[in-house]
Amino acid sequence: MTATATTTMNILCQPTSDAWLEQTLGNMDTILLDHSHCERKAVGTAVNIMFRYPSNHKLVRQLTAIAQEELEHFEQVNQILEQRGIPLKALSAPPYGKELMSQIRHQEPHRLLDTLLISGLIEARSHERLGLLGAHLPDKKLAAFYRSLMASEARHFGIYWLLADTYSERAIVQSRLAELAIVESQILSTLHPEPRIHS
Repeated sequence: MTATATTTMNILCQPTSDAWLEQTLGNMDTILLDHSHCERKAVGTAVNIMFRYPSNHKLVRQLTAIAQEELEHFEQVNQILEQRGIPLKALSAPPYGKELMSQIRHQEPHRLLDTLLISGLIEARSHERLGLLGAHLPDKKLAAFYRSLMASEARHFGIYWLLADTYSERAIVQSRLAELAIVESQILSTLHPEPRIHS
């Protein structure tokens, strides 16, 4: 069993480690609960960007669609939690999101660009990791569920990238995305001691 057995999106500098996959497969109740939190945060991210940039019509339209789809995923994961008798509860967050967000520059237009690219990177990593769960979970029904989410995660990355490309020059987008992708992989280079989707 290797974590690199499934396709990694090209933008990710490093594939997920075998150690993450082993940790995750041994703690699926926690991972499902964390997945619920991740979907809720994804909704919040899309909505918060819309609130910050309400006059950007294309951005609002595209992120409305993402928020709606992430909310559907949130409900689907919560149904699985209920079926398995796993109660909703708070979980401590790994450093992944906070450390990525610390890379956002404060002045515009850099702030919008960084926000969109980091959101896209998170979706790209989610695509990879949900694919790993879909490939390696022994529970065939749960594995199929995770495989069913992969296309959405890839599409969400594409939307965030295209929005960045809309509001910034292509060369600037590509250069900054490459920088942030390195940081993203560095954050994940040390496995968080608690099992999480992004740990």
